[in-house]
Amino acid sequence: MTVLRMRLIFVAVIYSAVLAAQPPAVEKQPMAEDVFTNVQVLKGIPVSEFMGTMGFFAASLGLNCVFCHVPDSLQDWKKFAVDVPRKRIARNMIAMVNTINKSNFGGRPVLTCYSCHHGTERPKSIPSLAQQYGTPEEDPNEIEVPPEAVAGPSAEQILDKFIAASGGANPTHTSFHIQGTYEGYEIYHQQVPFELWVERAARMATVVHTQNGDSTTVFDGRGGWIASPNNPVLLLPLAAGAEADGARLDAELYFPGQIKQALGSWRSGYPQTSVGDKDVQVISGAASAGTKVKLFFDLKTGLLARQLRYSGTIVGTNPYQIDYSDYRNVNGQTMPYQWIVTWTNGQSIWRVQQIQTELAIPDDRFAKPAAAVLAPAHPAQ
Repeated sequence: MTVLRMRLIFVAVIYSAVLAAQPPAVEKQPMAEDVFTNVQVLKGIPVSEFMGTMGFFAASLGLNCVFCHVPDSLQDWKKFAVDVPRKRIARNMIAMVNTINKSNFGGRPVLTCYSCHHGTERPKSIPSLAQQYGTPEEDPNEIEVPPEAVAGPSAEQILDKFIAASGGANPTHTSFHIQGTYEGYEIYHQQVPFELWVERAARMATVVHTQNGDSTTVFDGRGGWIASPNNPVLLLPLAAGAEADGARLDAELYFPGQIKQALGSWRSGYPQTSVGDKDVQVISGAASAGTKVKLFFDLKTGLLARQLRYSGTIVGTNPYQIDYSDYRNVNGQTMPYQWIVTWTNGQSIWRVQQIQTELAIPDDRFAKPAAAVLAPAHPAQ
């Protein structure tokens, strides 16, 4: 055997070993036009971003899906593809906004639908004296660090208080099995059972037992997927970026001792504000893919009152909010027994009935079902 051939074999063996050692690539989502039909100006974006864009439109105009789509769409996904005048107007508006942003802001989505509509069907052209001279209610989500940061506790001090209030820095538990009831817009806010399994290794699986079948969301520590009969794609990988960042953070928050490592670039200095009837302190951080997250901690108890994170769409930025309440002691750890999730596409309420700790969760709980069982089902739009 020649020296050259030996070297080639050696290189091939090393290359194969490196490939074997690398984790498998996270599966990418299909593009909107691969799943929906009659997509004309929102091509080239993943399905999750496309759905988030629909939510951005709804939030900007204060309207629901059937304002721009035929009413039958709610019973048949294919009906979303029907063209109606409002859809054509929306396409023209997207082109107008894109032109303004390209001409004036380097293509950044500085101007959006919300800039003019502010949650109303028709933009207002006359100033409101009531708003100008009144005292509109403050939205705590909009709070930011002023040029001169407010004096107060550091992010580390606020996190230490939260860790102590939750049960201490030393890990109390390694796994949870949570059972309760779920209600959401897609099941017309009827209460149905849900189960949640989560491990300290940032693995989490949630199953909602809906009237139409189980809706399952899984994050396996690296990536995840959603399998739901209520979605346009029955088996959909979690989108890289904000969606995967959010799933990881949701899993990690069940183990408060790890919160300092869950996010980076921590920042304090936000003015004190309130969430409901709670005075809160706000800090922010960034997840691994750069997703910005704000955390609102109850000033009195130190416990987490709200998580707020952001995801980008082709037309603007969407907020995603989780409010935590009804904290109780679970074998030495203080945990919320209710959380309300609010985003531009809807709202859901999760109420806990039972929490078990230290269960051995089998690996197949986080396994992805066969694609042959759950194939894309409802081409629409």
